[in-house]
Amino acid sequence: MLQQAFNGLVGGAFYALLALGLSVIFGMLRVVNFAHGSFYMLGAFGAYVLLDSFGVDFWIALVAVPVVLGAAGVLVERVFVRRLTRLDPLYGFLFTFGLALILQDAVKREYGVQSQPYPRPSALSGSLDLGLFDYPTYQVFVLALSVLVCAATWLILTRTRVGMIVRAATERPELTRALGIDVGRWVAPVFGFGVALAGLAGVLAAPMRAVNPLMGADLIITVFAVVVIGGLGSILGSVTAGFGIGLVSALGNLYVPALSQTLVFIVMAAVLLWRPAGLFGREEAAL
Repeated sequence: MLQQAFNGLVGGAFYALLALGLSVIFGMLRVVNFAHGSFYMLGAFGAYVLLDSFGVDFWIALVAVPVVLGAAGVLVERVFVRRLTRLDPLYGFLFTFGLALILQDAVKREYGVQSQPYPRPSALSGSLDLGLFDYPTYQVFVLALSVLVCAATWLILTRTRVGMIVRAATERPELTRALGIDVGRWVAPVFGFGVALAGLAGVLAAPMRAVNPLMGADLIITVFAVVVIGGLGSILGSVTAGFGIGLVSALGNLYVPALSQTLVFIVMAAVLLWRPAGLFGREEAAL
């Protein structure tokens, strides 16, 4: 049971990183980024292409791919998303949904639908003795890095001046503008940061999961459920719900395998019946 719980925490690490990126974007722009799963997929394919075509190893890809995707996210926000933010939120959702299909089909056209192999870095091969059981070193690294990134993001948003401005622009944009702060200048960097988190999750997933054009589409619905459970726009809620849902899914596979595909949504329904704003969401979100 303990080993399965640890499996759940490792799976929850991907949910947490992706949900964190979605929450950051929604909190600032009020845009539901349906293309988030495609950026996750591009992160994995970016690592694969760098290794297969240029011989660039995992460690460089771990830094380079999120940076490149973050810059691409800034460009997407500047050119497309910014034009839609003053319209009905449905337009932003439809745009990101269409962008997801375009990215997915572009990769599918180039590489097909077959999964591509990606080796684990040699420095993280083997297993670690965790006392009660041995566990693959790479999975321990994924869990540790995701916790570090989530904690660093939380500290930046809650303990720095930049984080204070971002939170103020998220919660009270009109008042923030009245105080002389240019809210618009922070929108594109925040969107890019959210996309970079998805790219980071994709690079981390490449040695563990099948690298294929559909890997993001298979995951994004669950990630949206995680965000709703945690509370839309809540950083702490998204991270907590991400790891929690990872645990629930892993233990559900062990004890109630018949419900393994629907357990996440059962939890989501129960949480929304109890707290319509989500576990950590603001009460006005329920209106």
